[in-house]
Amino acid sequence: MGDRTLSGKAFTKTLFELSSLILQSDNVSEVIPTLIDLSRKIVIFDNFVIYQKENDDMRPTYARSVGRGRSKEADVAWGENFVEKVLEEDRLIVHQDVIKGPDDDRLKTPFYIGIPLRHGKDCVGVMVMIRFGGPEYSDRDCQTCQFIADHIAQLLERDVLVSTIDKIEGNQRMWKMQENFVATVSHDLRTPLGFIKGYTTTLLREDTNWDVPTYREFLGIIDEEADRLQELIDNLLDSSRLQSGTLQMNLQIVQLDVVLRDMIQRSQLRDIDVTIDLEIESQGVMAKADPTRLGQVFDNLINNASKYAPGSRVVVKLVKDEGNAIIEVKDDGPGIDEDHLEKIFQRFYRVPETRMSARGSGLGLYICRQIIIEHNGKISAKSEKGVGTTFSFTLPLLQDAESE
Repeated sequence: MGDRTLSGKAFTKTLFELSSLILQSDNVSEVIPTLIDLSRKIVIFDNFVIYQKENDDMRPTYARSVGRGRSKEADVAWGENFVEKVLEEDRLIVHQDVIKGPDDDRLKTPFYIGIPLRHGKDCVGVMVMIRFGGPEYSDRDCQTCQFIADHIAQLLERDVLVSTIDKIEGNQRMWKMQENFVATVSHDLRTPLGFIKGYTTTLLREDTNWDVPTYREFLGIIDEEADRLQELIDNLLDSSRLQSGTLQMNLQIVQLDVVLRDMIQRSQLRDIDVTIDLEIESQGVMAKADPTRLGQVFDNLINNASKYAPGSRVVVKLVKDEGNAIIEVKDDGPGIDEDHLEKIFQRFYRVPETRMSARGSGLGLYICRQIIIEHNGKISAKSEKGVGTTFSFTLPLLQDAESE
């Protein structure tokens, strides 16, 4: 093969480059190609393999064929049997095989060097380099390979450490989310329960006789808070089912302008502090949807406008565009700061400045988004401070309706 390795200052410089590469890298898979190129400047090899322990087995996790090792026959020569010997003796081993074949076929004479990769006292892998046709590995080659193996072991250990830290941080984030979930739900449940308990206890006092108007006022508050409690529980259940993919959708063919008229008529029977106008730009728009869940989306958007833009005019618009029905719900309220527009669809997220002025769980828009996603649609919001907010969601049109 001939000695094509570096010597003197060039050799030392390459060792330094290799060491720096390892010390500054966190990702094993990204650095391996450069590491192999640098290593081949200071020690000649045709195949390079890193085995790592997986349960009780050693499996090749990084492998590359270069030089003569690029041939199809040599691609499979990764030294599996040799690895077992390295593990058994737990030390650097140099080995030569002679495989039956033509005398001039260098691929039939592989020279192996294998070095255990350690994390402390534990062997977690093996680095193997293979030369085809010689020359034999020299003492300097062995020292160089040990240097490379030590650095690779360090990189692998750091990789495990980073993965462990990521896992711990992930668990911490999960615990934090669970704590926030419990805190949010506890607070939101406690508020209506507090009203219900307080007014019920007041009505049951034996030392006070309430007149009929006061009695009815207190019962009205209890009824309203019970409805809030029921809404919160329903939202929590729907949120959980949507997140786990267990909320059933009863998809059917619907005419969207008819569905929207029914929804608006039903909304006007409720105590909402907005005026709703309907604009239909495309009549007879057909889609496959669950009317009940669409009603839930619509109610959440109208309730949002009523809570955060009381007294405003809400325009509901239906248009058709490129195979989709687009439904817009636009109010002329105070608007939402641009920094919050992407976050408002997250679970439990509430715009900070509205937390004191309006009650809510931060689940409504999350549920809207998940329901629309289940319909293969998209939902978004755009807003301008002092002008208003527009929520838009799309639903795929029926193909037959689209082609008409």
